[in-house]
Amino acid sequence: MDETDNDKTSKEKSDRQLIELFNELRVALPGAQVLLAFLLTAPFQAHFTGTTRLERVVLFTAAIFTSASVLLLMAPSVYHRIRWHEGAKEDVVRIGHRFFLAGTGALALGMFGAVFVFADFLFGIVAAVVAVVILLVLVTATWYVIPLERGRDPRVKQTE
Repeated sequence: MDETDNDKTSKEKSDRQLIELFNELRVALPGAQVLLAFLLTAPFQAHFTGTTRLERVVLFTAAIFTSASVLLLMAPSVYHRIRWHEGAKEDVVRIGHRFFLAGTGALALGMFGAVFVFADFLFGIVAAVVAVVILLVLVTATWYVIPLERGRDPRVKQTE
């Protein structure tokens, strides 16, 4: 294989990785946007006056984290658009990967806050804490621990 073949293979790999990144963003971003819309409209609902100060603070914090999530999940597309003419796909994939992980982390925090307010409003603080702990365990396990552990398992075939 000569150097041209290596360049083609590297280009194909970065093309595929970029497509996969944008497909993953298409899955995550709408959920973050819907949650943000809910959080931004909640204070305008009739029953919002019945919320406690703690619920309002948590809701505000959830809105900030969810806003950050939407921005971070949109960032790879903006980054790509600014850098696309430079042919820097590997850099876009590397930076986009970081934005995606930070965005999903912020989204998890926003979800925790929204569920906390929902559960506290309906059932009280104990239910809210239990619900958030359950979600925290699920997010930690499914989004981070399992993928990282599977990546370390030599029995799992690693392909590019």
